[in-house]
Amino acid sequence: MTGFSRNWLSICAAIGVALGASAAQAQEKFTLRFNHVLGPKEPFHQGFVEWAKAVEARTKGGLKMDVFHSAQLGVEEDIIEQIRQGANIGQNTDSARLGNYVPGIAVVNGPYFVETLDEVAAIAKAPTMVKWQDELAAKHGLKVVCFDWVQGYRHFFTNKPVRNPQDLAGLRIRTPPAPIWQQSIKALGAAPVAMAFGEMYPGLQQKAIDGVELVYNNIPGGRFYEVLSHVSETAHIMLVNFQVISSKFYDSLPKEYQTALVEECQKAGRATSEQIMALEQKVKADLIKRGMTVTDNVDKAAFRKAGDAAYDVLNIGDAKRALHKEIGKQ
Repeated sequence: MTGFSRNWLSICAAIGVALGASAAQAQEKFTLRFNHVLGPKEPFHQGFVEWAKAVEARTKGGLKMDVFHSAQLGVEEDIIEQIRQGANIGQNTDSARLGNYVPGIAVVNGPYFVETLDEVAAIAKAPTMVKWQDELAAKHGLKVVCFDWVQGYRHFFTNKPVRNPQDLAGLRIRTPPAPIWQQSIKALGAAPVAMAFGEMYPGLQQKAIDGVELVYNNIPGGRFYEVLSHVSETAHIMLVNFQVISSKFYDSLPKEYQTALVEECQKAGRATSEQIMALEQKVKADLIKRGMTVTDNVDKAAFRKAGDAAYDVLNIGDAKRALHKEIGKQ
């Protein structure tokens, strides 16, 4: 064989390897279906869409996110179980539900636990929180992508003013079906009723519940102003949301895709949270025009004191104190 022939064969072999590698890379595409319970007009939905666009652009189409609003893929608890089994699905959830797997993490959705966006950012780096997230991934298959998503402050929406815990006595208030939610609302003075997000409006119409505890921005989308007349600004929970996916699916992604998913989640989350906080006053003014009465002279000191009981009942008081110490919150 001539030198030319040998060189030509070597070139062809190299081209073949390169083409094979390119083909393999071209086939390495991933899809993440992301589910949330909120409506398409909610700020979070648009935030998730922006997150998806940023991830797809950054990975040049290698990781595509399809966002599903209004629980189109299923109810939250069912989706979380699918995620744990390794499905390529994501879910907007909260620490209350994650507390079913790692009890301590539920403190984030406890009464008056965090009260500013900066405190939320601080707990993300706290050693205790990092340990809990590692445990969620390793033992329960739930990878927390980020939790920079804050929906605002939860207040009580009812048909009577609520100024102190005693005013909630006897009121059936809808809240999610997780221990920290149930115990928090009970500690604050009401009778908690577990009910899916989409069942609240008919539940209020049929008098199955007397009120809800939600953030301002939930009210227009759900048209709750049609069945509720009062909002009492207790700000009893700053609603921090966690974006979770399967740890198995996350581990299957190339490193650069993992980085893109996390960093773009953080960017979109902070931007959306700031937008929501700014939007609350506009929504509040609109609800007043629609006939709702705002009670802002609530006894927050009494609510704070009452809310501490939730941490004690669930034996997570030590977890609360540990995180507060790590972020310097008194």
